[in-house]
Amino acid sequence: MTRWDWFAALILFTPPAFLETAIGADALSPVDVRQVTVGGEIGRRIEVTCRNNLMVLDLEKDFLPPFRKKERAEGYIGLGKTVDAAVRLAAYFRDPAVIERKRELVAATIAAQEADGYLGLLRSEARVFALWDIHEMGYLIYGLTSDYQFFGEKASLNAARKLANYVIDRWSAEPERKPGGGMITVHMAVTGVESAMLALHSATGDQRYLDFCTHLRKLPDWDARIVTGRHGPIAGHAYAHMCRCVAQLRLNRLQPDPRLLKPARDVMDFLTRHNGLVITGACGDHECWHDTQEGTLNLGETCATAYLIRMLDELLRIEGNPLYGDVMERAIYNALFAAQSPDGRRIRYYSPFDGPREYFQGDTYCCPCNYRRIVAELPRMVCYQVPDGAAVNLYTPSTVTIPLAADNAVQIRQETKYPHDGLVVLRVDPVRPAEFKLYLRLPRWCDAPAVAVNGEALPSPAPAGSLLAIARTWKAGDTVRLELPMTWRLVKGRQAQAGRVAVMRGPLVFCLSRGKHEKLAKTDLRLIVIDPDTLQGPVSDDSVHPGGLACRLQAWEPGAWYPMGKKTLDLTLTEFPDPAGEAVYFKVPDPHAAGFVDDELCCRPRE
Repeated sequence: MTRWDWFAALILFTPPAFLETAIGADALSPVDVRQVTVGGEIGRRIEVTCRNNLMVLDLEKDFLPPFRKKERAEGYIGLGKTVDAAVRLAAYFRDPAVIERKRELVAATIAAQEADGYLGLLRSEARVFALWDIHEMGYLIYGLTSDYQFFGEKASLNAARKLANYVIDRWSAEPERKPGGGMITVHMAVTGVESAMLALHSATGDQRYLDFCTHLRKLPDWDARIVTGRHGPIAGHAYAHMCRCVAQLRLNRLQPDPRLLKPARDVMDFLTRHNGLVITGACGDHECWHDTQEGTLNLGETCATAYLIRMLDELLRIEGNPLYGDVMERAIYNALFAAQSPDGRRIRYYSPFDGPREYFQGDTYCCPCNYRRIVAELPRMVCYQVPDGAAVNLYTPSTVTIPLAADNAVQIRQETKYPHDGLVVLRVDPVRPAEFKLYLRLPRWCDAPAVAVNGEALPSPAPAGSLLAIARTWKAGDTVRLELPMTWRLVKGRQAQAGRVAVMRGPLVFCLSRGKHEKLAKTDLRLIVIDPDTLQGPVSDDSVHPGGLACRLQAWEPGAWYPMGKKTLDLTLTEFPDPAGEAVYFKVPDPHAAGFVDDELCCRPRE
């Protein structure tokens, strides 16, 4: 394909006006997913999520029957989330088989809608106010609206409008009645409905859907505090909290209001300054906010990880602060990918870092369905369009086409093994020479980034944790070489992990798998003491995914007379998505040794 061919493709696939584009005061705008191709581990995860998960789901057995029968008193399936994932994966791959799968799913979904607009699984007397009904309907509205946005399917838009009108009419008739019966907070019971109505407003321009968010749901007035622990009406539900923050950030584009930004900023403050974020980029225990840094059993709900990444994307677009990209890549490469089996088929509800992990038994419900959605959204987070050029956020093999002014466009191709290697080569190819800025996120973990353009080193690149702007007249064939030296880091634990260290390289966290070490079959891994001076690597390791890495070090068994006693354990640590991983933090002889470092995302001076 020539440069003119792919520019013609850009014009062919230019999104209609109702898609999210550069509007409002956003610093960055997403790129049409049909102009992005992603490789590397991110691309592989998108591929296996589509081929080995979405395409093999038994929709006729697990998803659709409850919507046809409508006999339940309450319950949740996640059909709307799955519709949304199917739409986005079909738009990304443009594979006829995936598109047909999407069409069949959407057609079957619409066929289950009743004449009054109801599309759900509950019997008539339970509808709307029984637990999870609005939650289910909200994502159905969202998924059907996505089908119109990406594929122009008017039948999907009509179904979304009928369902949205049904919800608004029923709830408006009894505005004081609480969905879920007051057992949990209302915003948790109706998670997702505000973003669905905002998407429908964007697609139609109908003020009714916007008024629902501002008047009935009072989004500008919502300023929920962070509540830790799981108790009472579960006010600290992390997934529901961040989902509502995302809706506020999206509303802010339409009706700018500082109140709409505050809750999301408060979440970021809690995560990065008050121990809410754990080393793997996950948050929450048993679905709710926690700040103890414990990492067992119910740590890191997959829905919370998905909405953390969405919230980071929204904040990055609004503010342009590279911190959001730093947290995003930590969450993606560790917490998110650990929530899926390496082959893509199974999904976890939780991804703890202390103790064994389990896969969820089934394909329905919120976490498996939310996982498919967020993976389908990752291509739009690689690069962004900015008013004066383009910004690279995620480093991964990829090709992105970004429109420029005056009927011009630029293709940015990344050649890299990141995150397993810190060298990133970017091929910058505008259709015609053009003056613009190319922004590069310089991760906080890298102490000495180096940048060269066409072989000429920049004299003083921006410091780590910033966005480097390269301004020049770009022409086809220009090359940017970004070097991000990756040294091993022993990161000090906090709170419950005080006195212990985690092993990191770049954005990757490494873990210990009992299954790879026969001597550890009955060992309490928390009592092992590692010798930091013996750390070696990286070494190639394909046990978690192709092209993966591991490291090796020696350790003392529990109860050994360290540091004089003999080290009898030769350990191999693999990447955190290792399905058998059970330990991330380790005891060391001197927890205050000079070589240990703070987590750069969570122990920062105020900005």
